[in-house]
Parts: sequence; structure tokens; C-alpha cells
Amino acid sequence: MQKVLLSLGLLVGISFASQAQSIKYGIKAGASLTNLSGEDSDGFKNKFGFNGGVVANFGLNDMFSIQPEVLYSMKGAKEGGTGARLNLNYIDVPVLAKISTGETGLFFELGPQVGFLASAKAKDDNFSINYKEAFKSVDFGYAAGLGFQAASGPMIGLRYNGGFTNVGKSDNSNGVQARNIKNSAFQLYVGFMFGGK
Repeated sequence: MQKVLLSLGLLVGISFASQAQSIKYGIKAGASLTNLSGEDSDGFKNKFGFNGGVVANFGLNDMFSIQPEVLYSMKGAKEGGTGARLNLNYIDVPVLAKISTGETGLFFELGPQVGFLASAKAKDDNFSINYKEAFKSVDFGYAAGLGFQAASGPMIGLRYNGGFTNVGKSDNSNGVQARNIKNSAFQLYVGFMFGGK
């Protein structure tokens, strides 16, 4: 199923790219405020992290474009009682519909996202435990945000990432209790877009 969705996303991206009136590329980076949501998320608190990566923007007209991205995203949460950090790091691939409001530079964005788990560790000042086997390798979610894009290239934005699927595995063979939890992240970023067609 995952391969089918990824293949479909690639075909849609190629289709939009072939019809694009303008093509731009860019870089972006920023800070994240992340947590875990869901039925078993009690006791978790927010933690800070980093997000950054590369962007392509395929403009279909002056107001509407498709924007795929490849981002490194630090997610996870703090354990409320102990202060230990659960660090879930992903390679996120959102594909966003981006609506610009014209000369004001304001934009809105919304679309699906797939995340590939790069690492999962529980850490505090005294220990670091690899928990990657306790979490699913792929996370399906969505992204929605708003921001400002200057015609000369600089941009700034605020985005929310939410999860559709639970990130914990259903079995307990690795000794870690599986939880009904989903990723939740606010991302503030700055970036720069280059070029045009």
C-alpha cells in the first residue's frame, strides 16, 4: 500500500511539473515545537527541535502551485515525570497545494505528508537507549500552514504537522510498550527560493 501511494504521489508530481508555468527551488530551516497526541499521550510534554531541507515549487498560475519538499524533522516529546526526551527523527516528504494571495506575498499551504523514521532514542543526562525497533518506519500525516514569500526570494512560515497513523508498533516484542500516539509538531521556518522558468 505504501509503495502504491508513493508511486501515485510521484506520478502526480511529474504531471504537475510538466504543466508548470514556473519552477523554483529553495532551501529552508527552522525550529520545531513537538509533542505526541492520541489516547495514550498523557504525561508527555513539548520539546524543541530542528527542521530543514530542500523545496521545489511548480507554479500552475499566479495563485496556485504544488510544492514538494524533502525535510529532516526532529519530533518526539519529553516524558513529564522524568524529563527524559523521546527523540523521533524523520525524513519528511510533504506535497503541498500552495495558494498565494498575489502581490501581498501571503500564502496558505495544505497537503499530505509521508515521514521515514531515521532514528528513535530515549535520552536524558545519564542514558541513551535506541528505540527504533519500537516504532513504525513510515508515518503518514498532513501539513498545513501560512507564511510570507517575497518576490526577491526570502520566505518565512509557520506550519502544523499532524499524524494520521499511530507511530508505535502493535507488538511488544522489543520490550517497549506500544502506545496509541501520533506525531504533532509546530514548525517555524525561514528560507529562500531561487530561479524561475
